[in-house]
Amino acid sequence: MISVAIVFHSGYGHTKVIAEGVARGVESAGDSHVHLIHVDAIDTHWETLQAADAIIFGSPTYMGSASAQFKGFMDASSKQWGKWRDKIAAGFTNSASQSGDKLATLTQLAVFAAQHQMIWTSLGLMPGNNSSTGTVDDLNRLGSFLGVMSQSNADQGADLSPSSADQRTAEYLGTRVAEVTKRWKRGQA
Repeated sequence: MISVAIVFHSGYGHTKVIAEGVARGVESAGDSHVHLIHVDAIDTHWETLQAADAIIFGSPTYMGSASAQFKGFMDASSKQWGKWRDKIAAGFTNSASQSGDKLATLTQLAVFAAQHQMIWTSLGLMPGNNSSTGTVDDLNRLGSFLGVMSQSNADQGADLSPSSADQRTAEYLGTRVAEVTKRWKRGQA
């Protein structure tokens, strides 16, 4: 059995939808337990993160960066420095724009994981929707490699957006992280 924590911030609910998709993916891999942790409740979950085999980070992209609330979690995690060494890590982000400078946020999350001596897991999917036969319904429709990028229309609530393709891409990441974590854990035994 593996334990996977998903730590996220969601200002309008869209990033939470992606976090839930990641959680479904982890659960679909079987033999795994997932903890969804909103950064507003982080002070009651430091031990959960310490016990987790993997931690997946998620934040909306606001002004080309992780949200202030997620950055607050990052800063507070300095007290955990060294305690997450060799845990599996991955990340996801959401913004209203197709690009929205989401790569900057994923890079920020990957560097954050590296500072905690974690092992980053990429999305592991080829880009979708990048040929004449592609569609917006393809997995990885925004063409990310580092983690999940999702897009939510600014004038729609989380009940309508992000797209089902982005939610399925999030599930793919969750399954991938669970499988990578199981292989890593077996190799450590």
